[in-house]
Amino acid sequence: MEVLHPWVAFGVLPLFAFAKAGFSFAGLSIDRLMSPVALGIAAGLFFGKQAGVMIATVFTVMTRLGKRPSNATWAEIYGVSLLCGVGFTMSLFIGVLAFPGAVDSPVQSEVKLGVLTGSLASAALGSVILARCSAYRRRREQEGRARSEAAKSPETLANIDLA
Repeated sequence: MEVLHPWVAFGVLPLFAFAKAGFSFAGLSIDRLMSPVALGIAAGLFFGKQAGVMIATVFTVMTRLGKRPSNATWAEIYGVSLLCGVGFTMSLFIGVLAFPGAVDSPVQSEVKLGVLTGSLASAALGSVILARCSAYRRRREQEGRARSEAAKSPETLANIDLA
């Protein structure tokens, strides 16, 4: 089962989600990607979601309505807020409501491209930030263990100058 996990998580599941959401690659082009609709939707998903989640989190912690998760850094919380920009099913649904037209109409292609671009940008940057935070945390823990072991070592105790 563990051998199949990466294939299912990164291949089958996204493909199923695209198909279930009615996502079609017909009519997609670079011109449509640079349209105001596509750029606006991508910016809304990328900038709007992360700003909203981060501001709400900071407000909640500062007003003491809630607490920051134990051992979570602000950088990690920001990485998670970036991941909140990922989500195309509801965004595609709202795009259909906001921009009526046939599923394969030019404006719907622009909606799809905007949703896909915003989601991919959020996923990419969020993943990079969380990976860097994780590497930093592991490095700090290893340094702490090394210092702790060095402090317990008999050689360290023998080298202490008591004069």
